[in-house]
Amino acid sequence: MKKGNISDISGFENSSVEITQTLLDGSSRVERIISNGQTTPDGEWYDQSLDEWVVLLQGEASLEFEDGSILNLHDGDYVLIKSHQKHRVSYTSHQPPCIWLAIHGKFS
Repeated sequence: MKKGNISDISGFENSSVEITQTLLDGSSRVERIISNGQTTPDGEWYDQSLDEWVVLLQGEASLEFEDGSILNLHDGDYVLIKSHQKHRVSYTSHQPPCIWLAIHGKFS
């Protein structure tokens, strides 16, 4: 049995680096990500081989896509990013920090 609390960010509230924790790994991967103002560096894009379903559990964030579109996310918002859809994180809130749950796999 593996137990934890997705909302517990004790020790990470003021981190200067984004924290990624793999919660489950198999044919799909489940990650908890804690962002505290971190963004993807200018000119860099995520280009992932797997689809990514992500939900923002806490905070506010913005995702920018290669076509120039921007998706603003708030608590509870989720999005499916298909494989090789280039994107970057252009904003994450400090107060409160962002808590993301990301599932990577092949989804229809």
